[in-house]
Amino acid sequence: MEQPRFQSGKLLLAMPGIGDPRFERAVIAVCVHDEHGAVGIGIGHLRAGVGLRGLLHELDIDPGDAPDVPVLHGGPVEPGRGFVLHSDDWGGQDTIAVTGLGALTGTLDVLNAIAEGRGPSRYLVALGYAGWGEGQLDDEMTRPGWLTASGSPTILFETPVVQRWEASFRAEGIDPRLLDSAAGAA
Repeated sequence: MEQPRFQSGKLLLAMPGIGDPRFERAVIAVCVHDEHGAVGIGIGHLRAGVGLRGLLHELDIDPGDAPDVPVLHGGPVEPGRGFVLHSDDWGGQDTIAVTGLGALTGTLDVLNAIAEGRGPSRYLVALGYAGWGEGQLDDEMTRPGWLTASGSPTILFETPVVQRWEASFRAEGIDPRLLDSAAGAA
């Protein structure tokens, strides 16, 4: 069985003019990538009008002292399903390690832990995800539109959401202002 060419724990950065408005200036943390497909969580766009405390109330979880941090638009697949990308100092039911980034949990136990003040020290809450079938991400990476970048906890947890796309390019030594959204022809 051939290993995927693109490893989890990396970031996918949408190039200018990608042609799909759902992914304009997208930053996607790839959390799982194996022979069955890939799952990523968008970390570069906010879910309009949704905060953590409101989400906890909707789930009948007492928010306790949880901060009302914004919730991210994790991707177009299952937009009502929640995920928490978090530091690796907490683990719970079905938590998976994400190399170089921390961990991912998609079950309510992490939200309960956050609300009770015993959750991970750093976290991002997202609704929805980006998903690719078997071999699909590898195929997409052979075409223009995406750049692979190194993921880091600094980008995830210390960089403001609206700055993550540009900061990710800069971390790779690329000035995003120099990227052209129009394809050239010779």
